[in-house]
Amino acid sequence: MEMSIALMNLGYSVAGALLTLAFMIFGYKLFDRLTPFDTSKELADKNIAVGIVVGSVFIGLGIAVGLVIGMGLN
Repeated sequence: MEMSIALMNLGYSVAGALLTLAFMIFGYKLFDRLTPFDTSKELADKNIAVGIVVGSVFIGLGIAVGLVIGMGLN
């Protein structure tokens, strides 16, 4: 019985990780559309300010979605 619970939690964790990655991709694309510059080009040109902002977007989305998924496991 305990093994089935562990496998179910593993499945939830994998699904949560995939959802988190999907939301991060969506958030990056949304950020890219909302800004007046090409985010990918600025990152390729090693623009540190854009890198910090994009990293902050990823961290914020990761924390928010991770907490929602984590609360769903309990």
